[in-house]
Parts: sequence; structure tokens; C-alpha cells
Amino acid sequence: MKVIATISASLLAMVLGTASSCYAVQEHHGEKQAQPQQHAQQQQRQAQAQPQQHAQQQQRQAQAQPQQHAQQQQRQAQAQPQQHAQQQQRQAQAQPQQHAQQQQRQAQAQPQQHAQQQDQGRHSGRAQEQRVYEQRQQHPQERQRVWQEHRAGNWQSDHRNWQQRGGYNGYQIPQERYHGYFGVNHGFRIGGLPFMVVGGFPRFQYGGYWFSMIDPWPGEWADDWYDSDDVYVDYMDGGYYLFDRMHPGVGIAISVSM
Repeated sequence: MKVIATISASLLAMVLGTASSCYAVQEHHGEKQAQPQQHAQQQQRQAQAQPQQHAQQQQRQAQAQPQQHAQQQQRQAQAQPQQHAQQQQRQAQAQPQQHAQQQQRQAQAQPQQHAQQQDQGRHSGRAQEQRVYEQRQQHPQERQRVWQEHRAGNWQSDHRNWQQRGGYNGYQIPQERYHGYFGVNHGFRIGGLPFMVVGGFPRFQYGGYWFSMIDPWPGEWADDWYDSDDVYVDYMDGGYYLFDRMHPGVGIAISVSM
């Protein structure tokens, strides 16, 4: 009896194990069958959802664009007055500085331009004077005629000093130059010096300057005193005068120019 019971128990265990295995195989097979179906359903839901999501995204973008455009326009409108004010402020700040710089450049350039104009004027004047001098030197008879025409008929009535003429207003010789070439200790002869006639008055050049005879020369002097006598230029009583060493104390009013 024990043997039969044991065999029965073993058979029962085998039957139960077989049944469990079959159930597990069926469950696993069911799961395999369910997976393709779930995957197909998931793909179907995604396919259905995509157009809707795309439409919602386009709708949100379409709704957002006018608002973003309006905000951008509002920011630009708010920024423009501020930018314009800042630009005007920068221009207002820059104008005085630019004006000052322009005035400074003009102030710096004016002396140089003036000096250049003076140099050009002097060069032009000297060139013209040199041409006249060369012409005069070629005609000594004309030079003599001009000197004789400038002779005084009556020195006392024809002569006037610079005070009587209202004061000297011509070129002033610098002191260091004057002491080196002019004064009673620096005599010279007019004969042979550059010579020309300006406004009917004889003019000669000495020491780098031109001297115009404003006064006539006294009639009692020698006819060729300007060639034979030693003369000198002196400054006294507010003006320049030409003195002849042969006739001390008699000064002829002269004007100085470059």
C-alpha cells in the first residue's frame, strides 16, 4: 500500500508540473502575440497625434507672432526718443569741442599764412625792385636826371621834418640791426647802391633795407653829392633822416621799407 501511495504521489506531481509548464508556455505565447498589437496601437496613436500637435504648434506660433511683433515695435518706439536724445546730446557736446579745435587750427594757421603772404609779397616786391634797379643801372643819365629833379629850390620852405609831417609811420628797423649798420658811426656812399624811383622819389638800398627820399635835398649841395659824399642814416625826433658828413646838422626825411 505504501508503494502504491508513493507512485500515486509521484504521478500527481508530474501532472501538476506538466500543467504549470503548459500554462507558462501559453502565457509567454500570449505575451508575444500581444506585443505586435501594442506596438501597432502605439504607432497609430503617434500618427494620429502628430498632425494635431503640429497644428497646435502652428497655431501657437501664429498667435505669438503678432504679439512678438507688437512688443518689438513697442520696444523700438520706446528706444527711438532715447536714442535721438542721446544723439542730440553727443552732438551738442561735440560741437563746442569741434568749434574750439577749428578755431585753434585757424589761429595756428593764420600767423603762418600771414608770414607766407608777407614772404611772397617781399619776394615779389624785391624781384620787381631788382628789375627796376637793373633798368636804372643801364641808364645812368636817367638816374642823374631823377636826382636833379628832386633838388630843392628853397630848402627852408621845401623841407619838413617828421613832426611837421604828422609823425613817422613806416617800417621800424630792429635795434640790433640798427646798431650794426646805421647811426653816425656807420657811413656809406649812395653811388653804386641799388637804385630805383617810386612815386617820383629816389630810392636806394642799403643794409638790407630800401630808403625813399621824402624830402628834397638842399640846392647848395654838390650836384653829385650822392656819389661823392659819405652819408649815414640816423633815427632822431621820432623818425629816420639821411645826413651828409659834408653838411652836418642837415637831415633829409627818409622812409624805410623792406
